[in-house]
Amino acid sequence: MGDLLGVAVLGAGHMGADHIRRLELVVSGARVAAVADPDIERAKESVAALTGVSVHTDPEAALDAPGVEAVLIASPGPAHEEVLLAAFTRGLPVLCEKPMVPDAGGALRVVEAEARLGRRLAQIGFMRRYDAEYRRLKTLLDAGGLGRPLMLHCTHRNVSSPDHFTSAMLVNSSVSHEIDAARWLLGQELTAVTVLRPTPSSGAPAGLLDPQFVLFETERGALVDVEVFVNCGFGYQVRCEAVCERGSARIGDEHTMVVTSGGGAREEVAQDYLVRFAAAYDREVQSWVDATRRGEVTGPSVWDGYAASVVAEAGVRALETGGRVAVELAARPDLYDPRAGVSR
Repeated sequence: MGDLLGVAVLGAGHMGADHIRRLELVVSGARVAAVADPDIERAKESVAALTGVSVHTDPEAALDAPGVEAVLIASPGPAHEEVLLAAFTRGLPVLCEKPMVPDAGGALRVVEAEARLGRRLAQIGFMRRYDAEYRRLKTLLDAGGLGRPLMLHCTHRNVSSPDHFTSAMLVNSSVSHEIDAARWLLGQELTAVTVLRPTPSSGAPAGLLDPQFVLFETERGALVDVEVFVNCGFGYQVRCEAVCERGSARIGDEHTMVVTSGGGAREEVAQDYLVRFAAAYDREVQSWVDATRRGEVTGPSVWDGYAASVVAEAGVRALETGGRVAVELAARPDLYDPRAGVSR
């Protein structure tokens, strides 16, 4: 590799444009070499201030562009499987935003394709693993001082949902982060899902089942509950409390600026995930660039992406049926054994 890792960014929407900014202005050791988006004007606008970047509508053309040594996928989830497989055939390291692949069948095909290579190429973008508060909670739980984790209480709130958001997407898009965070924090697979549906909020669009209460069971008997409310109206909030045998620990209480004036006080609440998790995204991408330049792949794996898709799919079935749905994972390839190395 040259002095700077040449990255093709696939997708120039809200997330992709932010990653382009991050690669050029925040992260060291990398540059944007190509960008692809079906909207060519949006793609051009996303790199208007940069030089030496080729712009494409076809993602595979971006993979083959001069100077491309790695890929950051920030396109919509249904497009991920095809470009992941294309990157694998070219031997290109990948950072893929979540969901890796929305459907469990497609996610399994990605697992099988990477396993056939016999080496890891992809890291999946579950950036909460890079958030300072989540990392402190993980360290605390792993140390064992509070005893065995019994429950995780999680909150996931958005100001409002996009026009295209469906009831199923509260589970397979929003809660997918909690799915991975729970697996990672507890070191356990999730084995069953139940989704409860209170009367929808008057602030939710017609027909959208919002909020929802999602309950996960784990392989060693812990419970994880998630309140997901994507039209709360006041801000973006993510919280998690671990309740253990000898104590509890909570993260996500906003330690932000408090403004006092006019006889009152007002505490700022983040309005967007790119604000709340800005440092986590920076740390995640920097870690990926550094590992790629060393010839390694670290961070959440394709198996983690697959497991999240399977659990989310079970969650959607639970939402639709109103019942408890078991999670059934395929056999895990040896490549994803936690004891395996990270070199590629």
